[in-house]
Amino acid sequence: MQMLQAASAHSAIVARPEVSGAAPGRYLRLASNGAVAWEADPEMATPFESMREAARAALRLPAALRAFGLPRHAELMLSHPA
Repeated sequence: MQMLQAASAHSAIVARPEVSGAAPGRYLRLASNGAVAWEADPEMATPFESMREAARAALRLPAALRAFGLPRHAELMLSHPA
């Protein structure tokens, strides 16, 4: 049960697909004042407690950004292969 609890703590981030001509940042970082910034490294992204919260944050962004909630551990593994 503890492994399930550890996995669920801050287990999601918001990401957007790479688009040619767009800024290189792909992962959402929210400042304390609510300002939106995009980071290239998923470790710098704002972690959300659940996929539901990440999806809600993604849906609040402008539709042109096409952002999605994604599992944090999977994005970290893909960005830093062993």
